[in-house]
Amino acid sequence: MSTKRPSGRLTVCLLSPHPLVLSEFERLLAKPQFKVISKQLESTLAPDMRHLEAPKAQVYVVDAHAARQATGALLTNILERFPGARLIVVGEQHNDSNSYSLLRLGVKGLLTYVEAREQLQRALPLVANGGFWVPRSVLSSFVDSVLAGQGRRLKTDSVANLSRREQEVLDSLLENLSNKEIANKLNIAERTVKFHVSNLLSKFGVRRRADLILLCFQRRLAQV
Repeated sequence: MSTKRPSGRLTVCLLSPHPLVLSEFERLLAKPQFKVISKQLESTLAPDMRHLEAPKAQVYVVDAHAARQATGALLTNILERFPGARLIVVGEQHNDSNSYSLLRLGVKGLLTYVEAREQLQRALPLVANGGFWVPRSVLSSFVDSVLAGQGRRLKTDSVANLSRREQEVLDSLLENLSNKEIANKLNIAERTVKFHVSNLLSKFGVRRRADLILLCFQRRLAQV
């Protein structure tokens, strides 16, 4: 018989102006694998959010009930204080424009209140490990919007240990090409593309190509 060590618990900070929302999230995360810190927001004004002292945690679950500007100020505040923090935003709904803004800020997860009831427990470990929890439709339209703004091409800064072929495959992924399209473009076998994609996922520390694409776009946009 073995027990999970406390060091293996995921520290999650819940931020919301509403006690009922905090209480519902606390109920959802009342599991041994989570250490939950709740903080009720006394104000939802952007200047106050900019200077809020949030507790240190691995993942922050932010209730986006506040105005868009205030939510953005809070997220920026957290990332400036804790650059390695992961952010999940929960709201009534996420339209394309709002989703793009949140992804550009560095948010790793987007959930509605309804989705959170079923998905939050699964989303937290994935986001904590560097992944993204973003609807496929949002990912696809976000990639298209970035590509459109960059003339359908967007290169990420080369990683020191990428081979020339891996860099070419990565650049093609960022053009939202399928494995078959990449194979035709580079004149290589599709199984070779899959091999390079697998290596890229390993080198960037993510599990899915969608995570790799979002990670590269966020890095690039952070430099603009």
